[in-house]
Amino acid sequence: MEFHTKPNTYVGVVSLKVSDLERSLDYYQNIIVFQILDKTDATASLTADGKTPLVLLERPENPIPKNERHAGLYHFAILLPTRADLGAFLKHVLNKRVPLGASDHIVSEAIYLNDPDGNGIEVYADRPRSYWQLDDGRIQMSTEPLQAESLLAEAKEAWNGLPDKTIMGHIHLHVNNIEKAKRFYCDGLGFDVVYYYPQAVFMSTGGYHHHVAINTWNRAIEEKPQKNQVGLDWFSVVYPSEEAREKAAANLEKLGYAVTKKDDVFVVEDSSNICIHLTC
Repeated sequence: MEFHTKPNTYVGVVSLKVSDLERSLDYYQNIIVFQILDKTDATASLTADGKTPLVLLERPENPIPKNERHAGLYHFAILLPTRADLGAFLKHVLNKRVPLGASDHIVSEAIYLNDPDGNGIEVYADRPRSYWQLDDGRIQMSTEPLQAESLLAEAKEAWNGLPDKTIMGHIHLHVNNIEKAKRFYCDGLGFDVVYYYPQAVFMSTGGYHHHVAINTWNRAIEEKPQKNQVGLDWFSVVYPSEEAREKAAANLEKLGYAVTKKDDVFVVEDSSNICIHLTC
């Protein structure tokens, strides 16, 4: 978890609009096994440690389905503390007969799911940094078959919910223009490119394999989603200091983006109209 503390910049919270709050809570409580931190008739805050929100759910009035051609969420990624935890989670979802995908990315091993509204979720565990490979200064990643039997053998205990040290590892976004989005996240927010993949860019701070990834795989249209459309509402980027956040806000304004302050949060929309909260 060294890449998700100061002096790094990383993703903190992901907020989703859902069509049916109780249905979504059933999924997040019984499949992922989050705890509920707070709940109202239309909203819920989900946590792993009982203190820190990781995922926020909101049912807007008169929700309309997610449009897969809009820019927005490809998946958010929940980072587990150990490989044994991931093995226990895999055993759990297999027992639940949940549709899933799985991959070995060299730097990490990952399981992929979709919530009832089609929001993508990755649950993963990192390999030790010493295992990562560099090529001309770039971290090398790949998409290989997951060694499921080896992973299941790591499971020491039954899955009893997300471990306390679970964090939001990264977010992966559909965008409508890869170059504009890269300038926003690198020249504006302050991330560094660590890996290129066809029609995708992976970015981080502190040498992590990625805190944010962007792609144009769905050929996202430029039309902005309606306010009551389910899917990604916003996500937060956590800065190590107020000075670092102020610098990012100034850089964004130089690039032509409007940054507004709401309470103690800076709010901005990226080049694909994806809303981001800058916190510290």
